[in-house]
Amino acid sequence: MAKCRVIAITNQKGGTGKTTTTVNLGIGLANEGKKVLLVDADPQGDLTTSLGWTDQDSLPVTLSTQMERAIRDEPINLQEGILHHEEGVDLIPANIELSGMEMTMVNAMSREFTMKSYLGGLKKEYEYILIDCMPSLGMLTINALAAADSVIVPVQAHYLPLKGMTQLIKTIGKVQRQINPGLKVDGVLLTLADMRTNLARATADSLKQNYGRVIKVYQTIIPVAVKAAETSAAGQSIYSYDKHSAAAKAYEAFTREVIRDGEKQRHKTESSLSR
Repeated sequence: MAKCRVIAITNQKGGTGKTTTTVNLGIGLANEGKKVLLVDADPQGDLTTSLGWTDQDSLPVTLSTQMERAIRDEPINLQEGILHHEEGVDLIPANIELSGMEMTMVNAMSREFTMKSYLGGLKKEYEYILIDCMPSLGMLTINALAAADSVIVPVQAHYLPLKGMTQLIKTIGKVQRQINPGLKVDGVLLTLADMRTNLARATADSLKQNYGRVIKVYQTIIPVAVKAAETSAAGQSIYSYDKHSAAAKAYEAFTREVIRDGEKQRHKTESSLSR
């Protein structure tokens, strides 16, 4: 199996399509034959709900359970609590218990690496691990960035969410300098875009002008679509719910971009090592 890539899907602004992107990128990768684990790192548990587990509080083992065991240095059964979705991805679920984890980690040794320590044992089982981060830059998100090889940033096609990019890029830079020097930004994904409007087109142009020189802006743009929003209630991906929709085609194209970028990066790393 190819080396596992751990990708954090993050933006401290809510409503940018992080969870929808995590679901549809993850299942898109599974459709391409990849072994994928999704990690719900948000106490609201939206990723868990989106994949059909609506009663998160009844789940006996969640991300919070395993991170607490890691903090206490207790033995962890890595397979315990992992849920299997019918569309070919695995899930580490979350519920409201995760909200107490920020406080628990305050006094923990190496607190930034709690999630990394747990996920490290699972990497040999998967080609991709995607972490759906909460909409904040708190300790859980720092943990996700410490565990990740790279970051994908979904940005809504509106001016105000774009302004929040500066703070996020600063945080990622701080994590690179102090915690995870290997962390890279894979790219920025424009989501919920109605490209018929002047605002969406202006946002896309502004994103490329302000960040395009230093960060990849994905060619794929995810259109605003009612069907994409309905998938959460159905517990399915856009591919199962409405495979002929514009959103499904866009997520397929985005998945192929992510795979291509990963292969380019792998070849680059291999060639530099062989010199």
